[in-house]
Amino acid sequence: MNSSLAVTARVAPITPQDSLHRRLAYFNRKRLTPALPTSEWLEELQQQGHFAQLEGRFLEGERRGVIERCAGLPQDPDDFMQWFESLDECGAGQHDPLFNWLATRASMDDMRWFLNQEIAGEAGFDDLVALTQVRMPTQAKLEMARNYWDEMGRGHEVRMHGPMLHSTATALELRADVEATVWEALALANLMSGMASSRRYAYHSIGALGVVELTAPSRVRQIDKGLKRLGVAPRARSYFTLHSRIDVLHSREWNREIIRPLIEADPRLRVPIAEGALMRLHAGARCFARYRETLWGSPTLAPRIPQAVRRERVSRMKESLVSAE
Repeated sequence: MNSSLAVTARVAPITPQDSLHRRLAYFNRKRLTPALPTSEWLEELQQQGHFAQLEGRFLEGERRGVIERCAGLPQDPDDFMQWFESLDECGAGQHDPLFNWLATRASMDDMRWFLNQEIAGEAGFDDLVALTQVRMPTQAKLEMARNYWDEMGRGHEVRMHGPMLHSTATALELRADVEATVWEALALANLMSGMASSRRYAYHSIGALGVVELTAPSRVRQIDKGLKRLGVAPRARSYFTLHSRIDVLHSREWNREIIRPLIEADPRLRVPIAEGALMRLHAGARCFARYRETLWGSPTLAPRIPQAVRRERVSRMKESLVSAE
């Protein structure tokens, strides 16, 4: 099967969630892309107001899903940080079996479909950090600046994290297409963009970005392992190799230099930071379940044989039957 057709064939029929998150994805792409003034600026502002309401309803819906879990947050900063860091083990979506399967059994077609979803749902960590740091306290701003500088390859284009991911996409002939992306992946990007773009959710964004740094290493390590098993060159998988290591350091510094000082200065911030972290984990877990359902034909049970291998075996069986006739 043609690779682009293989990607498209796995997308389910359009649902109201598909429609909403595709519209929000295009809205976020447009509002975050540099542009020039036009004579239709007033109409554009009115349109932005409409999409801001859609985004607000979506974000508040995601908040409602985690509010209960934030009712009894630890008061003491030490205890709160212990709770936050425990999300790496007990948070939604952690140790999802999908990633061990990607590391050990997924075919190249399966891996390409998965990465197409992930890249299309990528909101751009560097831009999210830049948006979130606006008017934050000095200590938090400085740590976000250090994190951003790492994302920028410390001034070297070849080390920039965004282009590294683009190298993977180029090597595997991936195509970030909103129309061929499941709504769960788009919702994840819309969630992160929405929190970072609105000062109303700035502290939620800090929690969400912090939990990404906390939980990403184990997942990207498995993806890197799977890409290596499939014969992908080191340079084409450098994004995943790097993040399996550097995010461990980023997480430690983010927690120590940003989250802890913020909640020590204002204990009320425990709630939005925790909500943002849980919202991000919930959105990620929702993606993983959809990926499993699509790749495995079931949200829970892994196939005994990768789909590409099964297709090849069926094809060979049909050919042998024709030959026998």
